[in-house]
Amino acid sequence: MRVFAPSHLHAGNLDLCGDMGRLYGTVGFTLEGPGIVVRVEESDILESNDQHALQALRTLRERFNLRGARVTVERSYPPYSGLGYVTGLYFAVAEGVSRLYGLGLRLEDVALAVRRGLVTALGLYAAKVGGFIVEGGFRKDMAEREVPPLIFRGDIPARWLFIVALPYGPLPRIQRFRASSEDKALSEVREDCGLASRLSRLVLMKMLPGFVEGDIKEFGESLTEFNRLLGLAWSSYQGGTYCCPLVEKGIEIMLKHAYGAAQSSWGPTFYGLTDDEREAERAASEIEELLKANGGGEVLITRGRNRGIEVVDYG
Repeated sequence: MRVFAPSHLHAGNLDLCGDMGRLYGTVGFTLEGPGIVVRVEESDILESNDQHALQALRTLRERFNLRGARVTVERSYPPYSGLGYVTGLYFAVAEGVSRLYGLGLRLEDVALAVRRGLVTALGLYAAKVGGFIVEGGFRKDMAEREVPPLIFRGDIPARWLFIVALPYGPLPRIQRFRASSEDKALSEVREDCGLASRLSRLVLMKMLPGFVEGDIKEFGESLTEFNRLLGLAWSSYQGGTYCCPLVEKGIEIMLKHAYGAAQSSWGPTFYGLTDDEREAERAASEIEELLKANGGGEVLITRGRNRGIEVVDYG
């Protein structure tokens, strides 16, 4: 069978302080594209054309007594690029294996087994329900031992457009950082709790009301400010508000055409939000020129996805 898993965009974390007993909490979006497609077949051994998918199979075998499976990744995008590839892939593999062998696995159980979607549960809820997501963080004494709660989930309006840019130039450096140093960075950062108060207020009093009322201007302004403040908090690791000058310039271009713009996770993916197709196309065109002159990259215009993983083909 073939399984589709959506990508997601990270807007940021609510609380890097933890003085109320919980850490992080995440705001983000589920996207229609780009996405992951995996083909899952019966096998007596574990095999895959993707190292991350193979690791997912090994972990599933240890935890759920899986006999074997063959996973072929047929559509992908770069790992550790800010689009949730590794997390999405793990959940796609687990869903395919569960359906194939009738294991009845819940994604929450998979998250706990494979240790994905626990520090930030955006990827888990994108895979489970899609949409615009706010999750409430994990209790500090339960890190990676519990699933953070979903505290808000809403359908992303069909008219909202995401201009998504993935620069190739900074990607290798960020991939190395994500693979080797991200856990250390997350464990060390404890910012002034005043920042958490500001971020939480931005979400509660501007971002969520703007979303519920369909006010893309108010929502976009809050998204930009929320992401910018977090970028400042992580600047000692990033070297600036964003992961590199290229993304900073890309954000500037986005904001000429969109209501809001942000870097996703550690980057290098960044994105803008608008409901005007012409402005989206103009932004995409300018960003394409920027990336061409700075190591290349990809730009696409896509919409939000209001559902999660699905089996798309039993063939």
